[in-house]
Amino acid sequence: MPPLQPPDSHHLAAALGWLELGSAHEAAAELEKISPAWQTHPDVLEMRWAVHSEAKDWEAALPAARALTQAAPDRASGWLHQAYALRRTAGGGLQAAFDLLRPAADRFPQDWLIAYNLACYTCQLRQMDTACEWLLRAAGEGDRKQILQMALDDPDLRPLRDKIKDFAAGG
Repeated sequence: MPPLQPPDSHHLAAALGWLELGSAHEAAAELEKISPAWQTHPDVLEMRWAVHSEAKDWEAALPAARALTQAAPDRASGWLHQAYALRRTAGGGLQAAFDLLRPAADRFPQDWLIAYNLACYTCQLRQMDTACEWLLRAAGEGDRKQILQMALDDPDLRPLRDKIKDFAAGG
């Protein structure tokens, strides 16, 4: 899909600016100014998800993420956003988020963040061996030191803290 052109690209940039300033409401208002024909552009959908995420409106974030995966199925972020929102919606949850994101790990095998999120989901589902496998896969695809440090600070991975320390020490 071609990039947005002015004035729509300006509204998208303004939405990002408002979001960075912490105003999801103003960011959403900027998105509404984008031409109707471009409302389904992947960059607009990505920003719409970010606005809903910032507002912690998961019920609205989920359809935005679903639309993003339909508009740009080769963007890993759409799959990640969809799982993230699904985990937090009524009728969703950890298992639903895992089930949605698991096939994306095959589709995007080098995306460490997908593997990392799968580690979080399986850890919270008390599947510790599987969580370790996903975490090691994430560390193998990205910056190992940075990812393991992030894992040490992640409440979702708290039950694996001792194993993560072993991994970080080279074990």
